[in-house]
Order: sequence, then C-alpha cells, then structure tokens
Amino acid sequence: MGYGFGKTVDMPYDRAVERVTEELKKEGFGVLTTIDVRDTLKKKLNVEFRKYVILGACNPPFAHQALQADDQIGLLLPCNVVVQEKDGKTSVSAFDPMVMVSVTENPKVTPIAEEVRKRLQRVVEAV
Repeated sequence: MGYGFGKTVDMPYDRAVERVTEELKKEGFGVLTTIDVRDTLKKKLNVEFRKYVILGACNPPFAHQALQADDQIGLLLPCNVVVQEKDGKTSVSAFDPMVMVSVTENPKVTPIAEEVRKRLQRVVEAV
C-alpha cells in the first residue's frame, strides 16, 4: 500500500474500533468524523458490505501548523484511519501523512508530516 500502512489484528472488529480510538487519543488525536461505510452503502444503495469504518482523525496543533505552512492542506485533512473486517479478520490501516509532502511539494510540511506519521504508526502498532 503506497499511501498508507497497517496490520491485521487479533481482535473483533468492534473492539478494534474502540482500541484505535483510544490509541488515537493517547497520541493527541480526536476523531472528527466516523463514516460507517457498511451502514451508508446499505441505506443509500441497498447493498451488503463488510464491516468498514473510516475514522477522520485530527491532532489540532499539527493541523494548525500544517494549515499555516500550506493553506490548501485542508484538502488532505483529516488523517483517515480505517478499520475493516475482511475474510474473517480485522485490519487497521492509516493514511501515511508523507503522501501530503509528495502532493504539496512544500518542504515546510515535511517535519509536520513526519511527526504525525510517527504518531499514527504508534497507534497502529498499539492496537
């Protein structure tokens, strides 16, 4: 996966969502949005889909720094974390903030993205 990182975890989906949220909080992130993809696809298209949630995570101090460095960086925020159940297993993955650096080509964003990446990696590893 060239735009994120993740792992399969040995826990039920619902518990993984809880743990990810807890670990994000420990790293200074709040969850701004929770998109239940399964529920949305059922309601909007009447199709079945596996358990899949997108958590829009934000660390306000880092978001503020990034917005000061590049006022269009909001197009790439928040940092999404996905928890999904696939083939009977639960996986957790996170957007790699270093992708923002390659998209913006703004060197001021690099140290911010590096720190956010470290924190998101710790979140994924801790789950």
